[in-house]
Amino acid sequence: MTPTGLPDSLIATLPGSYYTDPGIFAQEQERIFEAMWFCAARSSELGRPGAFRTVGVGRESILVTRSRDHAVRAFHNVCRHRGARLLTEEGGEVRRAFQCPYHAWTYDLDGRLVAAPNLTKMPDVGRTEYGLVPVHVREWLGYVWVCLAEDPPSFEEQVVGAVVTRLGDVASLERYGIEDLRVGRRIVYDVRANWKLIVENFMECYHCATIHPELTEVLPEFADGYAAQYYVGHGAEFGADVEGFTVDGSPGLERIPGVSAAQDRRYYAITIRPQVFVNLVPDHVIFHRMYPVAADRTVVECDWLYLEEVVAGGRDLSRSVELFDRVNRQDFEACERCQPAMGSRIYAKGGVLVPSEHHIAGFHDWVHERLGTAQPR
Repeated sequence: MTPTGLPDSLIATLPGSYYTDPGIFAQEQERIFEAMWFCAARSSELGRPGAFRTVGVGRESILVTRSRDHAVRAFHNVCRHRGARLLTEEGGEVRRAFQCPYHAWTYDLDGRLVAAPNLTKMPDVGRTEYGLVPVHVREWLGYVWVCLAEDPPSFEEQVVGAVVTRLGDVASLERYGIEDLRVGRRIVYDVRANWKLIVENFMECYHCATIHPELTEVLPEFADGYAAQYYVGHGAEFGADVEGFTVDGSPGLERIPGVSAAQDRRYYAITIRPQVFVNLVPDHVIFHRMYPVAADRTVVECDWLYLEEVVAGGRDLSRSVELFDRVNRQDFEACERCQPAMGSRIYAKGGVLVPSEHHIAGFHDWVHERLGTAQPR
């Protein structure tokens, strides 16, 4: 028996309160989502100056847009006058500026205050000082990443480093040319479960043989319960009779040209903390972003990315989309099955992880570290 009183084969999970307590969720919003790089939007949604999207990051609403010099900008979606929400739409486009509908304070695409009723009579009001409050922003993999921290962590260490940890190098990811792919399908899932349950589910395959019959037909090694992401650089190989990453194993679409022979007929999964999952197969990429809304609710936005000519040519994407859409729905149903029990007295001290799930303990240690609640294991 271990010092925790558990058999050597088992490791304790987080206590149930970590999945239900609004106070813990508020700490996560502040110390994780508002402090780290957060993937906010697909760059193509900001195709030209004035295009925008509003995104919830932690407790804040963030406006991402493209300025006239075609650079991506990000600001707090808060008018500097009386704090009105500047934009309530999820996305759209303005011609020249953002105007608050309350008192008409108006900001250009760089966030500078350019107009307001009687502004000329207030010469001491600085146009930059009272402009929109910016947040740090980067573009990578064809996505816009933002960080609300005043002094953001290293993007290379937090984001790119997660890819290197999983694949061994960043070049293995770059071969997929994700920034040049096009969104062929987007599905948004409203999951009635804590975001950590979703991360834990994605990290393990102990459940795969039970709830993912289509996936284990395509990736037979997953039926053994050991996920490919255990091993640096390893990708799960397609079954011998499988022709493509599709719901019925039928042929997929044109292979992404940069994908190497060693990566062909293989599936790779990458977790980029705190809220991104990247799934790589030879002919497309599946990119998940989580938006935690409450302790028991997470919105997941999932993009299926294909070659430009595949999408523009109107090719049938249904069989490849259906495979991972089924996987997502199966996973999210399982997470929703767990969520109510997180508040049960039976789960007050948490559950256990079997050997094929032991690596999840590293995620739990990371959560404790971010929240300042580190506990001896």
